[in-house]
Amino acid sequence: MNKNTLRALAVLAPVLLMPSMALAADAHGAAATVETLAKTTKSWDGATLPAYANGQPEITILRITVKAGQKLAVHRHPYINAGVLLKGELTVRTEDGKTLILRAGDPIVETVQTWHHGENSGDGPAEIVVFYAGIEGQPITIAR
Repeated sequence: MNKNTLRALAVLAPVLLMPSMALAADAHGAAATVETLAKTTKSWDGATLPAYANGQPEITILRITVKAGQKLAVHRHPYINAGVLLKGELTVRTEDGKTLILRAGDPIVETVQTWHHGENSGDGPAEIVVFYAGIEGQPITIAR
């Protein structure tokens, strides 16, 4: 793994492994530092996250780089996903006008089944690592 991947995993591990990391901090005292980046039952737009779907779970981890000034296609995610912006700035907008501005280091718990798009609102590339809790053989993103 390269240095950026290791850095992303170090940042996101507390989000994905919250209960076990918290226990590790309790059990090992000063041997571990735990910072909660996100712990919620709602997506960033306030909607309650859906129950997990039936089927074989499949975890997908993507590093997405968006060039300065670029706008992603309108899309939706059928499954829960979360990420952390590693560098740059992203603006996420839903079709009903809700907006979230992310800056480097900010976590996001994405919307589920809500049409939205992101765009790089900064001067340089924006890089985000996103973890998807999907179902084997099913798409994690659906473009309009």
